[in-house]
Amino acid sequence: MKVFGKVGNETAHLYELRGKNGLRAEVTEYGATLVSLYAPDKDGKEVDVVCGYDTAEEYVKGTCYFGATVGRNANRIANACCIIDGKEIKLEQNDNENNLHSGKNGLSKRMWNVKEASDQAITFAIRDEAFSDDFPGNLDVEVTYSVTDENAIEIHYHAVSDADTVCNFTNHSYFNLNGQASGLVYGHKLELASNAFTPDIDSKAIPTGEIRDVTGTVFDFRNGRTIGQDVDSDDVQIQFVGGYDHNFVIDQSKDFTARVYGDQTGIAMEMTTDLPGVQLYTGNYIGGQVGKGGITYQRRGALCLESQYFPNSVNQDNFESAILKKGDVYDTTTAYRFYTV
Repeated sequence: MKVFGKVGNETAHLYELRGKNGLRAEVTEYGATLVSLYAPDKDGKEVDVVCGYDTAEEYVKGTCYFGATVGRNANRIANACCIIDGKEIKLEQNDNENNLHSGKNGLSKRMWNVKEASDQAITFAIRDEAFSDDFPGNLDVEVTYSVTDENAIEIHYHAVSDADTVCNFTNHSYFNLNGQASGLVYGHKLELASNAFTPDIDSKAIPTGEIRDVTGTVFDFRNGRTIGQDVDSDDVQIQFVGGYDHNFVIDQSKDFTARVYGDQTGIAMEMTTDLPGVQLYTGNYIGGQVGKGGITYQRRGALCLESQYFPNSVNQDNFESAILKKGDVYDTTTAYRFYTV
């Protein structure tokens, strides 16, 4: 553990987690954030494969949610409004007229507590007081990062509330398997275990409610395609958001959610999750951010795979609901395993 910087009057720390076969992670209490993730490449060299900043102060100022635990609702809620137990809940409008990632008071912008820690795992905990981010219910949340001897980082979420509320957490890491300072990810090959995606209404990225077959579209990653192949396609869905920033419906019959292959380092990543969706985001708006080591990140310099309930699911009857009932347990795990090819 070492000092990572100041968040107001509090001191943030950097904690190292290390597996026995080369995977190493650094995390901090601010936003329960994954700061760095070092994986061995095809030559055994350690490569940091996630974007981020060098100090806690930079994370406080940052706008890209690098590595953060996002909640209590990840992604967008249309018109910054939802109905819970028959009551209208009005949220902060921070993305056009919509709510994105729970607004400025979301848990990605708070200091968490360290509940327990070991060489390979750490649990962060926080109580999100009712209506502190406009959502009802006192929500007690824990996030555990574990680095395994199989070179995976597992992220386990556990939450309970004393009132019905929205509960939809994700990790917002930006991956570049050639290294966080290596430039564009156009050559990364992505496979997704997904037969369908949720198209958007327009550039504000709220789903229409349709679940659309990917067959014959630029959203068909079932057999793998490079990020650069269609990220600038004239497909209207791509044009809406300047690349990929869409939710994919996970085929839970498969033994993986996504696989990504770095084209320079030989590092590959396999993602698994028990949640119904994953947001593919191709870093369309990170250009100009100055990250670790003073590197200026480029547009499309990383990609995100954010496990989740579908965007705006709280307002879409045909989407699996992100409502956590009073006294029920939110318990979910997403893992990213690294290997070389």
